[in-house]
Amino acid sequence: MENDHPPQQLSIGKLAEATGASVRSIRHYDDQGLLRSSRSSNGYRTFPAEAITQVKQIQRMIATGFSLADIQAFPDCMRLIEGATSCTEASEVQRKRLLSIERQIADLEKRRVRLIKTLSEGVIPAVDE
Repeated sequence: MENDHPPQQLSIGKLAEATGASVRSIRHYDDQGLLRSSRSSNGYRTFPAEAITQVKQIQRMIATGFSLADIQAFPDCMRLIEGATSCTEASEVQRKRLLSIERQIADLEKRRVRLIKTLSEGVIPAVDE
């Protein structure tokens, strides 16, 4: 049986298996231009071996709170190298993301305090409390 694509190319299933990402996620990353794929003679997507590193790096950035749009704007030095250190070009985006997360934490803490008060006192406190 003859192989459809060169051995250095990975099927989407093999890439999913190697990274733990779903096939659907990999297709989405590819459609968003975060990965580079080609088509084999049967029309299936194939990926270069370095896509394993790229998918893992994308997953890390998503877990840090970045959207795919944010990740697309990052320079290649952050998107193409697994575990890459931050590039100065991405620092401002990272600072904005951190500020957003800190605001969300502060808001959640206020809600937590209000809920604790509600449970302990049996009444919902006024909004300004």
